[in-house]
Amino acid sequence: MGSDIGPSPRLAVGIDLGGTQIRGALIDETGAVLHRAVMATAATEGAEAVVAQIADLAGVMSREAPSPVLGIGLSAPGPLDAANGIALATPTIAGFTDFPLARAVEARSGLPVLLENDGIAAAIGEWRFGAGQGADHMVYATVSTGIGGGIVSDGRVLRGRMGMAGHIGHMTIVRDGALCACGHRGCFEAHASGTAFLRRAREAAAGDPPSRLQASEGALSAASVFEAAEAGDALAGRLVEEEAELLGLGFASLLHLYSPQILVMGGGMSRQFARLGPLVEAAMRRAALAPFRAVPLVAARLGDNAGLVGAASLLFEADRFSRGA
Repeated sequence: MGSDIGPSPRLAVGIDLGGTQIRGALIDETGAVLHRAVMATAATEGAEAVVAQIADLAGVMSREAPSPVLGIGLSAPGPLDAANGIALATPTIAGFTDFPLARAVEARSGLPVLLENDGIAAAIGEWRFGAGQGADHMVYATVSTGIGGGIVSDGRVLRGRMGMAGHIGHMTIVRDGALCACGHRGCFEAHASGTAFLRRAREAAAGDPPSRLQASEGALSAASVFEAAEAGDALAGRLVEEEAELLGLGFASLLHLYSPQILVMGGGMSRQFARLGPLVEAAMRRAALAPFRAVPLVAARLGDNAGLVGAASLLFEADRFSRGA
């Protein structure tokens, strides 16, 4: 009598490395997150300390797996030479300058490693398993501490030279504007990221005592600004509208550059999409040429798991091609 038990599902470890946290997950080939863990990044302790953390977290995920994992899909902040597994110049992690990150993690963990820029990894996650499923042309923009993203064009992930495509946060939207962490002025990230939004809110609250924001003082957060706007606070409402205009301006440029079917917004600011999204979409359409105005703006579906799922899926694709499927 034959067995009804099919082959075990393929499994991979997804690691999402950030300047403050390292997230790890065990992912199956449907994009499901089976186990997940988080630790604080030893960002100031040097590259080898961070590599040890990544390997330890991957080991925890591997031990949770009912069958051997294919390897580690590693999502990391750039700039990266993703094709060769090298961290070129990551400003938030000490020692990540011309550092052979993929090779170091492989040596420490004993598992194959595929490295991807964090914005592209999240875009892949949303394209294969989230809000962009079925699209041949998609732009993903993450708006959080900074702004990053990834592009799918003609049914393929756009990586560019050394896998560095998608650094959308560093296009200039204001000539001689605010100083960006990259050292230049006027970057999209410097004006429209969650960090920039909160900076403007704190500056405005300090000079506008009648606002509810004044009472928040040092505890002011992006969420509290949106709550105040919902409650009718005029200053908070103006700040939200200004943020929407800035995001809409940048997103319209992405429409013109890549002509997507859909633009997906992720990151921490997307948690406010119910209020912010329609305002951004309206601003985007005002700034866009007429043939681009029908492109919808939607919220990401995978949340903080997008980069984990996207990075892990690199292993499934590599395995499929190695089998000739």
